[in-house]
Amino acid sequence: MAAPMSWRRLVHSVYSPAIAGVFTRISDRLFRARDRRGGSSVLLLAPLLAETDPAPCRVSRPTGSAGAQGTDGLCTHFRWMAEHVPAFRVPGTHIHILTSPDQFYQAMKVRIKTAKRRVVMASLYLGTGQLEQELVDCMEEALQRSQDRGCSPDLKVSILLDYTRGSRGQVNSRTMLLPLLQRFTSQMRVSLYHTPDLRGLLRLLVPQRFNETIGVQHIKVYLFDDSIIISGANLSDSYFTNRQDRYVLLENCREVADFFSELVEAVGDVSLQLQPDDSVTMLEGMVHPYKGNRQDFSAVARKRIMEVVNTAHVRQQLLNRSEDSEDEGMSEGEEDTWVFPLVQMKPLGIQVDEQVTQRLLTDAGPDSTVFLTSGYFNLTRAYMRLVLGAGASYRILTASPEVNGFFGAKGVAGAIPAAYIHIARQFYNRVCQLGQQERVHLHEYHRPQWTFHAKGLWYYLQGQDRPCLTLIGSPNFGYRSVHRDLEAQIAIVTENEELQNQLQEEQETLYRRSTEVDSSTFERPDRHVRLWVKLVTPLIKNFF
Repeated sequence: MAAPMSWRRLVHSVYSPAIAGVFTRISDRLFRARDRRGGSSVLLLAPLLAETDPAPCRVSRPTGSAGAQGTDGLCTHFRWMAEHVPAFRVPGTHIHILTSPDQFYQAMKVRIKTAKRRVVMASLYLGTGQLEQELVDCMEEALQRSQDRGCSPDLKVSILLDYTRGSRGQVNSRTMLLPLLQRFTSQMRVSLYHTPDLRGLLRLLVPQRFNETIGVQHIKVYLFDDSIIISGANLSDSYFTNRQDRYVLLENCREVADFFSELVEAVGDVSLQLQPDDSVTMLEGMVHPYKGNRQDFSAVARKRIMEVVNTAHVRQQLLNRSEDSEDEGMSEGEEDTWVFPLVQMKPLGIQVDEQVTQRLLTDAGPDSTVFLTSGYFNLTRAYMRLVLGAGASYRILTASPEVNGFFGAKGVAGAIPAAYIHIARQFYNRVCQLGQQERVHLHEYHRPQWTFHAKGLWYYLQGQDRPCLTLIGSPNFGYRSVHRDLEAQIAIVTENEELQNQLQEEQETLYRRSTEVDSSTFERPDRHVRLWVKLVTPLIKNFF
């Protein structure tokens, strides 16, 4: 006779995202009043199943900008960004587009080994395989070399990961980093961000495999002294071998590196701190993310993070004004490129990336072309309205089912590729209903034995055959990216022809492995979507 099942095992065995939605609704109604009185509710959760996308505050349309007046032509078209986010001038020759997982991996290894002052890495998690261990070994080598140079080692290593994903399993990101933390305690910091929306009974009931669906630290930033890689790739073996993503390397761009170092430090300050004995603690004076009051945590975290953004914004405005007063334009070979960091942390009340992205999509005129890509095609309703109602031509690239990261997964996760087929078909049908087939095109990425995780966009202005702007980083343009995770990307606006060529080659290389979707695509037997998958697709859109 089978042993009786414990209540916890029973809940785990029947858990699905739907249960999280039920707990969300219950907790919001039963405990919202209690949390307003200052008590910490046991069930307070994020509004995961919102019927519609709340409209963010609109970015105003200034007639001029103090932050970008020294730039002629292309950059003038996007000068409004400098009114809302920090604007960093850099030479386009210092920016390099990496195109393969191996390039990304090797670039990190080389720069970790040669770092002298700082290594700052933010990711969802660190994998546990041999390739990941080699990265850790590079850190150990650099830290040891720093100690050998003198009694006061200069090199500091700071790692920011997500708590839930980084703690999953017996062997995990934490166990990979503990030896370094134990050996180089004064030089090493490991911060584990925990969403404030996973708390109370939900935190107790949701199994490890699914707890990251509530919200995660999703920023991907890899910084070495004054150079930085912005990407959507995690620190895991597939991202180093056969999972296609996007990666941009900014060499010797100290101001940009300083900004992201300070941003990661700020998120780290409101995160749990890993200790050498594998315990976690909060910094003194910080609100605990799931034991403390939900609103208090968000307020403290928002204040700490926006201090970084606002300070950099003011500093760069003053610096750019000063530079513009000295010269009326930029001569060839100088700082012909702008970098705008965009941060999205809706659980903390920060929605800069959403505002800027909406403005970009709104401003895209009839003669412009936007190439937009996402490994998980799940545009928010607001973004979808803008794409379908805009004048620009759109070519949207997404993963075919066989290169979806969840292809072949067990259980509920195995239905995710089929759900994305259903989402794509709904979108394509809407395009056809509106008669927009000549303007909006949908493509699927194919590559045997690979998966697809690339995200971002390339923006071609009227009459140009090369992109002048790209968005690159961690956001997916979907519900999770906008509403529940911590995200960061950069907008690069450039007049540098070589950098424009690199961006065009990157875009063309990705799209070269794609086929365009038409009505016959969804009639193929391998695109059949079962009824139950269609029914749960609204849940999957909000959770994955």
